[in-house]
Amino acid sequence: MAQDQFGRKRRVVGAHYGTLDFIAQRVTAVILAVYSVLFLLTLLFTSVTYKNWVGFFTFTCFDVPVGKMLATVAFFALAWHAWVGVRDIWMDYVKSAGVRLALFALTLLWLAGSVAYFASIVWRL
Repeated sequence: MAQDQFGRKRRVVGAHYGTLDFIAQRVTAVILAVYSVLFLLTLLFTSVTYKNWVGFFTFTCFDVPVGKMLATVAFFALAWHAWVGVRDIWMDYVKSAGVRLALFALTLLWLAGSVAYFASIVWRL
């Protein structure tokens, strides 16, 4: 029997395979780099007190909570960046589909819990 009579053919790779993940990694890295520079400049030019620390996250402009929004965008970028990176590690090095699926689920739960915990802290300020 010919080999093409078994199962269906599936194209595993092709043009632009993984392009969205590549772009997501780069965009989130840029967001994190810009936020890190802002954070480091704030630490460099202000004294580290509780009032200044809270002020970094709670400053507003025209009643818009800019500090909280920037921190939230940076944290979501961190979570997405971590998801793409860790998912790629699981896909490359864990061969068992069941173990890989379990690791995917645990990673997503951990990241979702981290985002929820972050939001409960920053948006409560």
